[in-house]
Amino acid sequence: MSTPEQQVQIQIEIDDATSQGIYANMALLAHTETEFVIDFVYIQPQTPKAKVRARILSSPAHTKRLLMALQDNIRRFEDKFGEIKAPSTPEKDKPQYQGHYL
Repeated sequence: MSTPEQQVQIQIEIDDATSQGIYANMALLAHTETEFVIDFVYIQPQTPKAKVRARILSSPAHTKRLLMALQDNIRRFEDKFGEIKAPSTPEKDKPQYQGHYL
């Protein structure tokens, strides 16, 4: 007879600066066999410069769980508010947005 697993509750803390969040309008992705790197970047329009605001390093398994969580949340958002209109491909004709990004 197996014993049921106990659920562990994790208390997550966030400091004031982090709780304010940051704005990013571009994401750069790279990966190796063992990790994914996601850089969240802010590009100012009409400026040839961008700044990485945050870098997330993640295992492939966790990155896939993140993808599934994003897909689920987008589905629920669209069920409530309607389809999110997004271009299927980056607007490569706009010089301020050239590069590999989401």
